[in-house]
Amino acid sequence: MLSRTAESLFWMARYLERAEATAQLVEMGRRMAMLPGAHGREEWRSVAAAAGAGAAFRPDEEIGEAEVCRRLILDEDNPSSIRACFGRARHNARAVRTALTAEMWEGLNDGWRWLGGLEVDSVRQDLPATLDRVRNLSALFRGAALTTMLRGARYDFLSAGAFLERADMTLRLLDAKYFVLLPETGLLLDNRDRYRWISLLHATSALRAYHYVYRGDFSPSNIAHFMILNLDFPCSLAFCYDGLGAALGRLANRYGARHDCHATVEEAARRLKNRGIDDIFDEGLHQFLLAALQLNARLSGELSGAYHF
Repeated sequence: MLSRTAESLFWMARYLERAEATAQLVEMGRRMAMLPGAHGREEWRSVAAAAGAGAAFRPDEEIGEAEVCRRLILDEDNPSSIRACFGRARHNARAVRTALTAEMWEGLNDGWRWLGGLEVDSVRQDLPATLDRVRNLSALFRGAALTTMLRGARYDFLSAGAFLERADMTLRLLDAKYFVLLPETGLLLDNRDRYRWISLLHATSALRAYHYVYRGDFSPSNIAHFMILNLDFPCSLAFCYDGLGAALGRLANRYGARHDCHATVEEAARRLKNRGIDDIFDEGLHQFLLAALQLNARLSGELSGAYHF
């Protein structure tokens, strides 16, 4: 398979995951900003920072829902905005049109056309519905890929991009929480702070799954464990590393060669399996998240170098 085909599939998956994750970030910020006594500007600033758009706002600038909708949903100049992500995903999809099934292309193209007609006022009129549709569009594409795409190298590059981006955005969701809560300073939280942690589960559509595992214990350590170490939760860091390792393993078998990226992801998955959440909190959640984000950037570079894109 041509390296440019692999690159287009890899980045198409990353951009679609990024669009969904940005929608999750905005939804989390909306829920936190509505809390009684919440400092809305700081809540939205934490969302912008986690989405990689923090530098776009001055330190003294008021950040509200309108600014976030414009910058994180509709701004085509912001590479992490939902509209920009769908546009770049579609650009990559057009480059490999014959590698996609009709269902995959139609779902992606329909989402891109719908986003092109949105304006700030229409988004703000029903922000939850807009964010839900973005998540549904991403799920539609993912479902089409799972049920209609041949399980060859093309599917593995698509999977690798999706798992790497999902791991990255799970870390960013957790890091957004760090900006308004300092979990290392203590785990006894009032009701408002507890709701902020629960908003992470709402953002990833994981509230029911979490309750099934941990019942009614919504402690920060359990929520962090669920999102970092739980191997059964599809958005957890451990699950994503396992999925990425499996996709890269199939590529290694297919092409008869292993590279640095294979060893890196295997070591990362092994280290997570040998760690407890208390160890991560003792180290410092923020420090752990930053180190993991750096590891993801390294993995992306190693994978691109290994397959020449």
